[in-house]
Amino acid sequence: MSPHPVAAICRTLGMSRSTAYRRGRGRAAPYQRRADPTVAAQIRMVIRQRASYGHRRVTGLVNRTFGTHYNRKRIRRVMQLEGLARPRPDRRRTGRAHRGRIRREHANERWCSDHFEVACWNGEVVHIGFVLDCHDRECLAVLGRPHDLRAAEIHALMRAAVTARFPAGPARPVVQWLSDNESIYTALETLVVAEQLHLAPITTPARSPQSNGMSEAFVNTMRRDYVDGGDCSSAAAVLAQLPAWIADYNEVAPHSALGFQSPREYQRTQQVRTQFDSA
Repeated sequence: MSPHPVAAICRTLGMSRSTAYRRGRGRAAPYQRRADPTVAAQIRMVIRQRASYGHRRVTGLVNRTFGTHYNRKRIRRVMQLEGLARPRPDRRRTGRAHRGRIRREHANERWCSDHFEVACWNGEVVHIGFVLDCHDRECLAVLGRPHDLRAAEIHALMRAAVTARFPAGPARPVVQWLSDNESIYTALETLVVAEQLHLAPITTPARSPQSNGMSEAFVNTMRRDYVDGGDCSSAAAVLAQLPAWIADYNEVAPHSALGFQSPREYQRTQQVRTQFDSA
């Protein structure tokens, strides 16, 4: 105990005396509701196949699957009570401020592209390139090879993305093509192909991966939700699973920026809304 009066100590610390005399009570235990076992069973059905999902995405899938309207705080509470909550990720911060805005208000205004590696258990390495729409996050095209990607394969990726969004004919808008400064994206042949396909290449500043943050987020999602739980025994096994991973990402995986809808579900919602507004 200090020999100084409590009042003097409180004045020095800028606190009230009632706070000094208050006894700590500890945190109350989470409350429980009668329907919690049902909610827990629904959560288990979702995370049985998607163990990497946190409470936000679990909430979206539970509500979508069972037609419920649970609050995400309720799902988080039940997951904590049942020992199903994932630990909070320890994210490393570089201190670099990112003030750019990658997302676009409408589809087919900007696409972003990048590639990543998957190390197989037998020592092989699969290189995967992809293209995303910066509005609805749909993966328009993906390409995997058991070797470093070359400029010709980036050209094929461009053509596949254009065909996926504009299959009808040559009349199409100019779409921005966002990538980093690697030679496969900045080569003269790549720029020529981009111009032929009505793509306008734009590159990120040097040493600034945050400027293509949507692609970086997609890479993290693929590693966490698909690669880490998949069969990576060989390059052939990874390449065989790749189409199913992309289909699941486009059709099922909820995205926080899309109201926890999948990219294709978000597209259908927007189409219905457009038809309703025009009626």
